[in-house]
Amino acid sequence: MKIVAPISRVEETAPMIRAGADELYCGIVPADWTERFRSSGVNRRAFGNLGRYEDLAEVVRIAADLGASISLVMNAQHYTEPQIAALGELAERFAAMGGHALIVGDLGLLAQLAGRDLPLRLHASSLLACRNTETAALLGELGAGRVVFPRDVTLAEMAAIAAANAALEFEAFVLNDGCVFEEGNCHTIHLPGHLGGPICLDRYTVDHARVDGRALGADESAALADNDAAHDQWLWYRFSCGFAVTEAGYPFGPCGLCAVPSLAAGRIGAVKIAGREGAMERKLKSVEMVRATLDRLDRPAGDLTGFARAIRGRLDLCATGHMCYYRDAMPGGRSLSRGGDDCIRAEKAPRI
Repeated sequence: MKIVAPISRVEETAPMIRAGADELYCGIVPADWTERFRSSGVNRRAFGNLGRYEDLAEVVRIAADLGASISLVMNAQHYTEPQIAALGELAERFAAMGGHALIVGDLGLLAQLAGRDLPLRLHASSLLACRNTETAALLGELGAGRVVFPRDVTLAEMAAIAAANAALEFEAFVLNDGCVFEEGNCHTIHLPGHLGGPICLDRYTVDHARVDGRALGADESAALADNDAAHDQWLWYRFSCGFAVTEAGYPFGPCGLCAVPSLAAGRIGAVKIAGREGAMERKLKSVEMVRATLDRLDRPAGDLTGFARAIRGRLDLCATGHMCYYRDAMPGGRSLSRGGDDCIRAEKAPRI
């Protein structure tokens, strides 16, 4: 199983590969694009991109020297016809550099790139929202060699889709991306914090009222307050527990490490670490954590699961189920209760 990890700067390339990444992915927003289109929308992220063709070529060269591959992201919410043409030119340029694959989030662009017959593999982005066997088959017909599953597909669904599409490779998320919306149906952008930040983190001030016009009772007000508090807590988990890390630097937050044995059994050939715009140390620690887990794939599933849950030294956070990409990998296939005996703290995290 391959580890697919993000980079945003040339100097991240070698350390990420040496930490255990097999494939790296990145975006680029070159000056000629912004000058021509007055937009940074080459891909979905306005930040965390390379800025020069020379940097992209250097990333490809370093990766090749270290036995890894580079994928370039083309997954903006939408493109104009001139932008589609410019992306075709960018793809040709990337192929000439020795790039390996394009991660594509638009059906029309996918078909057009396939028609160019470039020496590049095409990966269907999670933004194309593959949730059934027919969608996977269509993406394959349009030219995709790999399909990246959305984060809300269950383990059983992924296994069934992969089994029905033997000619395709499949990839699933394993760490860090915790957006509460389905990305394939989301047309917003991630703004910097001083401009409001991601829409999924918005905190609205609301007033609750009964539809019959009667005043809220004390028990009703308390129940609504509890619900709002629970939602805020859930958002905290989904957004990396306030972007906190362990003493060893391993990130908390959205995670599919416990599901690695099931993913492997379901013919998922690659696991994706999200967060191109993240700090280098966070990305390195993420790769290190996934590598240590994958290295235990030949052990009994229970041993790997125990390791994955103990690695952060906070079993109480795992026990809520709020960080889980794949809750069907939890005992009983569901989240455990908040609080109580299940929420225990590990005495000592395993050493990697």
